[in-house]
Amino acid sequence: MFSTNAYSYINVLNKAADASWLREQTIANNLANVDTPGYKRKDVDFQSVLRQELGNMKYTTLDEKVYNADLSHLNASTYIDAINYSYRIDKNNVDVDTENVELASEKIRYDALTDSMTQEFSRLRSVMQ
Repeated sequence: MFSTNAYSYINVLNKAADASWLREQTIANNLANVDTPGYKRKDVDFQSVLRQELGNMKYTTLDEKVYNADLSHLNASTYIDAINYSYRIDKNNVDVDTENVELASEKIRYDALTDSMTQEFSRLRSVMQ
């Protein structure tokens, strides 16, 4: 049986893009609930999961880390941010300005991830020709 790691980077980028999409949806939900009394903002954590999965091995290359990564553990998780903190009387902790900045930042990240996947597919296509 023939085994290849040709799609390893694409698979990791795909997981990161899924997490970015989930974060965009979560931030949009926060903005939709800006006037809901008692609502606590939610956020998505993917970076720490990726960092943990790739590890901090000093003498291992990034290629080796990506090729050996177990993608089944590489899932984003949603969490409630600063549950006991609120600067508003109605106990809602969503700040519109912060959420809009985070949404714009996440949009740039998502576009970069999808562009990176496109470039990886282009490289694979050029090698196969």
